[in-house]
Amino acid sequence: MQRRDFLVALPGLPAALAAARKPLLWRIAEAAPDAAARADYVVTLLEKPGLPRDFSHFPYVDPAAPKGGMVVLSAIGSFDNFNGFIVRGTAPDDIGRIYDTLLRANINEPSTAYGHLAETIDLAPDHSRVVFTLRANAYFHDGAPVTADDVVWTFDTLRRDGRPFYRLYYGDVERAEALDARRVVFHLKPTPDRELPLILGEMPVLPRHFWKDRDFSHPLTETPLGSGPYRVEKAEFGRSMTYRRVHDYWALDLPTARGQFNFGRIQVEYFRDATVAFEAFKAGQVEFREENIAKQWATAYDFPAIQRGLAKKENLPQHLPTGMQGFVMNTRRPVFQDRRVRQAMDLVFDFEWCNANLFYNAYTRTRSYFSNSDMASSGIPEGAELAFLEPWRAHLPAELFTTPFTLPVTDGSGNNRANLKKALALLEEAGWRVKDRMCVNHEGQNFTFEILLDEPAFERVALPYVQWLAKLGVSATVRTVDPAQYQQLLNTFSFDMTVAVFPQSDYPGNEQVGYWTSAAAKQEGSDNLMGVADPVVDALVQNVVTAPDYDHLLPAVHALDRVLLWNWYVVPHWYLQSVRVAYWQRFGRPDKAVRSGLAFDTWWIDQKLAEETDSARRVGVE
Repeated sequence: MQRRDFLVALPGLPAALAAARKPLLWRIAEAAPDAAARADYVVTLLEKPGLPRDFSHFPYVDPAAPKGGMVVLSAIGSFDNFNGFIVRGTAPDDIGRIYDTLLRANINEPSTAYGHLAETIDLAPDHSRVVFTLRANAYFHDGAPVTADDVVWTFDTLRRDGRPFYRLYYGDVERAEALDARRVVFHLKPTPDRELPLILGEMPVLPRHFWKDRDFSHPLTETPLGSGPYRVEKAEFGRSMTYRRVHDYWALDLPTARGQFNFGRIQVEYFRDATVAFEAFKAGQVEFREENIAKQWATAYDFPAIQRGLAKKENLPQHLPTGMQGFVMNTRRPVFQDRRVRQAMDLVFDFEWCNANLFYNAYTRTRSYFSNSDMASSGIPEGAELAFLEPWRAHLPAELFTTPFTLPVTDGSGNNRANLKKALALLEEAGWRVKDRMCVNHEGQNFTFEILLDEPAFERVALPYVQWLAKLGVSATVRTVDPAQYQQLLNTFSFDMTVAVFPQSDYPGNEQVGYWTSAAAKQEGSDNLMGVADPVVDALVQNVVTAPDYDHLLPAVHALDRVLLWNWYVVPHWYLQSVRVAYWQRFGRPDKAVRSGLAFDTWWIDQKLAEETDSARRVGVE
């Protein structure tokens, strides 16, 4: 079961950035001494971009893809407003469809982004500033032009009133300034962080005039305004969202948009229960879905539409880093402040039993915060990684320097006695003991905590874990709440343990500040759910953010990964190396694979196939 990301799906979150085994350069192709000649169409971390200046479309799209038709999707949970950039309220996961960004990434070239709203990018040789020149024909859905003033206002507003993520992510930007109507300059702080131009390019640009008489820090219930390929057509809060394709989309013929955003309308139906959502798909009321439950994938897709070939299930191989998923322990809670206790929690969890009995052996155990990538640490620290760790030796576990990090392994039989004995010994070292079958501390307080979930499907993993913990006298309970309440509890760190995902890219950067630093731990709504507040981690994160090239980045990330692992903040779960999708036979799609496995924005409605499927369905009903 690959759980969905706990992070709010906001426009402007970091794209995956590829790491090539070569020095990393912010390259302005064919650079010349004068500023005008340096201005270019692309920003890249590689030696050179993969596409030429005159490229016509991304290689994985069909530039002649037909437009029109409607697709019905599903979402689990609810929403109560349209402002997904703030802590308050819950916005639709895919509200980013209505916004454009300065740059747009090539999925198969994740370290590179090409000018979208920005026609050119001018990076100073000393990296003290970056200038984006906007396209003259870029405009919002109401016809107002997208201006440099909109970019500056968006940047300032997100840092001031947006989620804590933005303040941390843009922390190394000194200020933004509009040079004229089309040119905006970002003044960068003196730091080796060369990721900043790409980070800024991912920022959605919002219309200042729309927000002029509205409070950005409050939820938005009026129809929002954007400049992207879709606009909000109608919405029933908590129930349904409909996006309509903008027929005169200003970027329609840009190479960064050609062959994409083909559906005429996208309707998203919201369900409070995943089982009901699946039944809606089986009935044809929902036409496409991603499956994140292994048992369901293995056993529930033998319904009539699949048997008749009207619907299809498919594994799409993906080649992206998978990050960390696991049971997250909130160290703000006294019960989880001792590292030995957290390690004991991991020893109790029997992944091999879960994989065999719940997941049909579909998953691989996550053994790193940067799993499925070269950034994952291994062995013992040496060379440059050791040099990063050596100044902190006195503050780190001695075994970190002498013993490879490993997770406990069982035979999958359900008999985890050896690991339970080790866990009990660690609890006793930390001041806990078993008395009258209850685990208590020296003050006689019971070891008790709650596992907070937002979907019932995960209870089948959490409940066996509760039973295993009970063998040590630890009293754990499971509470499942609706997604809106769950998000609010996460925002205020009002939980003991929960399930979370920390996604990673090939080229980790500023997002690490929001995940692990002391500053993030203090800010409500941040992504530092564990409450990591460790000067060692702060220093290692800084090494990652300021790494000048791949040779420095790799050991810096290894060192950070190793310290996080040895502090046992998470009971690691698992990952899947494919995307599981199911869909009714009404779609066309390009015949080229993408690194992410799925690029649904490049699909389209095949009108002939859709009519044949609909006709066959009617015959089946009659």
